[in-house]
Amino acid sequence: MSDKLCGPRLEAGARPGEWVFSTQATFSGVEVPLRLGAQSWGTLNAARDNAVLVCHYYTGTMRAAGLNPDGTPGWWAALIGPGLALDTERFFVICMNTPSNVQAHDPGIVTTGPDTPHADGKAWGGRFPAWDFGNLHAIQLELMQALGVERWHAVAGPSLGGLQALQWAARTPRLAPRVVAVAASPYIGPVLRDAFTPFLHQVAQAGGLDEALRLITFFGLGADGLESTFRDADLGSYLSSRSGTASLPHILDIARLIETHDLAAVAPHPRLFAHWTETGLRLLTVNVAVDQFFPAAEMRTFAQASAAAGVSHVHLEFASAQGHLGCVNDTLAFATQVRDLLDAPAAPPLPVANAEHLPQV
Repeated sequence: MSDKLCGPRLEAGARPGEWVFSTQATFSGVEVPLRLGAQSWGTLNAARDNAVLVCHYYTGTMRAAGLNPDGTPGWWAALIGPGLALDTERFFVICMNTPSNVQAHDPGIVTTGPDTPHADGKAWGGRFPAWDFGNLHAIQLELMQALGVERWHAVAGPSLGGLQALQWAARTPRLAPRVVAVAASPYIGPVLRDAFTPFLHQVAQAGGLDEALRLITFFGLGADGLESTFRDADLGSYLSSRSGTASLPHILDIARLIETHDLAAVAPHPRLFAHWTETGLRLLTVNVAVDQFFPAAEMRTFAQASAAAGVSHVHLEFASAQGHLGCVNDTLAFATQVRDLLDAPAAPPLPVANAEHLPQV
C-alpha cells in the first residue's frame, strides 16, 4: 500500500476512557488531516500485552460498551465489562471510529469523512478521497503503536467490524494472534455486491437518508426481526430519530469500502492458511443462520478449508430472530467461545527474519 500516515497522535478526551487519534493520512494521493474518536475500558498493564482492539459495525461507533449518552448500553456491552467475555479486569479494550463514520452528526462522535469540515471550512463532500481496508488497517496499526503495544492480544468485531478483524488476520497475523469475526465473510458475495449496494444507491437517490436507513434496517433485521421489533412501535419514528445523527454520504462511503473486502486480494487462501499455521493464529468465526448480509455458507466453506489446512479455526453458527443483528443483540450465543479464545495461549512473536514472508500491508 503506497498511501501513508504521518505524525500520528493519541490524546485523552474530555471524559475517562475517551481518546482522539489524529494523523496526516494520504488516501488515493490526497492528504487528509484525519481525526478519529476512540473509547477504552480497563487498564493497559505494565507489559502492555493485554490490549484488545474491538472494531465497530456499519452504523456503529466507538461506544461498544458502557452506557451511551442517552443511557442505553453500548452495542457489545453484554460482552465487554468486568467478568464478561472481554473481561475489563484483565484486558484493556479499545474501539475507534472509522473514517466516514455513519454517525458523523452526533456531537460526541469524532470522525473525518465527506460530511466533516475540510481545511477551507466547507465540507469535504465529493473531494473526500477513496480509502480501503489497507488504509484502515494502517490507521489501526498506528493506534496500536501510539499505545506502545507490540501486538494486540486479540482483534474482534461484528459485521463490518468482523471484516476489519479478518483483514488483521490476513495482513499481519503475528500482530493479531487471536481474531474473532462475527457475522462476516472472507469476501463480498452477491447479496451485498448485486442486491444490497445497488438497492442502497437507488433508494438514497430517490428517498434520501431516511430511506437508506430503512433499507439497512430491513437487511439488518430481516422480516421476522422487523416484525417482532416494530410490532408495537413505529418504524418511521425510529428512522427519523436515527437520521438526526447519521450522514448519507458516509453511509455510501462505508458501502463503497465494504465492496472492496476480499481476503484473497491480500493473499491467495492457501498462502493465508500457511501463514496462519506458521504464526499460530487462533481464529473464531461466528455466523447467524439467517443473515441477509452475510450468508453463513460463505464463511462455513472458508472455515472448513482453513481447518483442513491445519489452522486453529473454530467456526460457530446460531439462529437469531434478529437476523444479522444477532451479532450485537444475541451475544450470549457466542460469548463462551470468545472467552475461550481470549484465554487460549498465543504463539510467541515471530523473529523479524520470518516476518518478511507474511502478506504485506
